[in-house]
Amino acid sequence: MDAYNGLSASEKSEALAKSFMVKVYGWMVFALAVSGGIGFYLIKSGLIFKMLATPGIFYGCIILELVVVLAMSFLMNKMSVMVAGACLIAYSALNGVTFSVIGLAFDVRSIFSVFAITAGMFLAMSVYGAKTKASLNSAGRYLFMALIGILIASVVNIFLKSSGLEWIISLVAVAVFTGLTAYDTQKIIGISKYNDESEHFGKIAIFGALQLYLDFINIFIYLLRLFGSSKD
Repeated sequence: MDAYNGLSASEKSEALAKSFMVKVYGWMVFALAVSGGIGFYLIKSGLIFKMLATPGIFYGCIILELVVVLAMSFLMNKMSVMVAGACLIAYSALNGVTFSVIGLAFDVRSIFSVFAITAGMFLAMSVYGAKTKASLNSAGRYLFMALIGILIASVVNIFLKSSGLEWIISLVAVAVFTGLTAYDTQKIIGISKYNDESEHFGKIAIFGALQLYLDFINIFIYLLRLFGSSKD
């Protein structure tokens, strides 16, 4: 039986759009929970120290993260919803492994404080992206250009090891990913209006969740670099 039976065309379209967005944020929150849960377990169990003692494992996870993201970006149309979901879970799990080192470098209270700030910023910008009537397409182009600049500057700073440049990169990165949160939200909401509950839109919801997940994670990481308290 059609769950939307009895609704007008506009009401059905609105209900389908809301259903799509619920899936996007549901997948995103689940991915964050997987990353946090795995990171917490590795630290609590002490397995993080064994992993760091074998650098190949750590760098292998980073390479696998890149492979999974590229696969989702270029092979999404050929994947089933189940495979796409598995890729997102795998990526968030790998992120949990690689980011577990944060727990060794920063004070736990500092991590939770920055996480709360990140959640607040993300929510505010996501709501802005959803509610604003202005198109963020032009802003999105500039934000992506700035993102490329951040990546180049980060690579350069690997060799320079400048704390001042690192601070500037982190500050700019927070601004860029905060802006991308609003841009990605608006873009995903625009797509949600065409949801027909097909497998294609199921995969788009997962990819949208990945985009928002990456925005959230990057805001968190760069805020932690700026304001996180290191362990004594």
